[in-house]
Amino acid sequence: MFSEAAKHLTTVRDILRFAVSRFNEAGLHFGHGSDNAHDEAAYLILHTLNLPLDTLEPYLDAKLLSAEKEEVLGLIKRRVTERIPVAYLTRQAWQGEFDFYVDERVIVPRSFVYELLGEPLLPWIEHEELVHRALDLCTGSGCLAIQMAHHYPAAEIDAVDLSLDALEVAAVNIESYGLEERINLIHTNLFEGLEGTYDLIVSNPPYVDAESVAELPEEYLHEPELALGSGSDGLDATREIILQAAKFLNPKGVLLVEIGHNRDVLEAAYPELPFTWLETSGGDGFVFLLTREQLLGEA
Repeated sequence: MFSEAAKHLTTVRDILRFAVSRFNEAGLHFGHGSDNAHDEAAYLILHTLNLPLDTLEPYLDAKLLSAEKEEVLGLIKRRVTERIPVAYLTRQAWQGEFDFYVDERVIVPRSFVYELLGEPLLPWIEHEELVHRALDLCTGSGCLAIQMAHHYPAAEIDAVDLSLDALEVAAVNIESYGLEERINLIHTNLFEGLEGTYDLIVSNPPYVDAESVAELPEEYLHEPELALGSGSDGLDATREIILQAAKFLNPKGVLLVEIGHNRDVLEAAYPELPFTWLETSGGDGFVFLLTREQLLGEA
């Protein structure tokens, strides 16, 4: 069918229709940048043709050169037959208004934590200039560290990951945003070997439980397993963060952690902790906040 498409399809509109049909026919899972076949097909086509990502209509009836058609159809075919997340095909992922280089060495950025940086934290961090040192645990592509640098202009940021491969990707993004002097990449396991204390610690750690990992759509199997699963209930990394965070926080310091769908399990495990669950675009059960004093039982 793809060879026939190369012969008969001529315009962006043709390719878009063909891609949507193939995506729907294949029953693809959309969870790495879009949530439907049309939007993902449009993004893939516009990106590949070096067109503005927010401007489709003027180009719908533009005819493609043979080389352009070959490149676009090749990526559409890979998306269908290999079920590779579109971000890995384009080597680009967006998180809010920020775009990042990604490949199979890191998970595709999709954390809710970025929505909470800056103004949403004002009840706990009165002025953004008060954040002098910050920590991003499990930094992956470096996306949250970079967005922290944007929201907290006075902050020096440590970005930690256990994966050297991930840190190589993070270095690409940090250089792209010109933040080499403000973001320090550290190869370690969570807090191990870290020195000093921080005003803000954020983390989007692995949090998928073992049963859910086994049932993930094929698209997710292209992502590093190390960055997805965290023990039988998905909370191994989160437990370690809660156990150690207080000694790495300054007085009134803030811990912000994303835990997926594990709120009930976490609250049952720590009934003494007064978790604050912050509202995100996905709801109020995905990211919790604790202060240093709450972690220590002093508030």
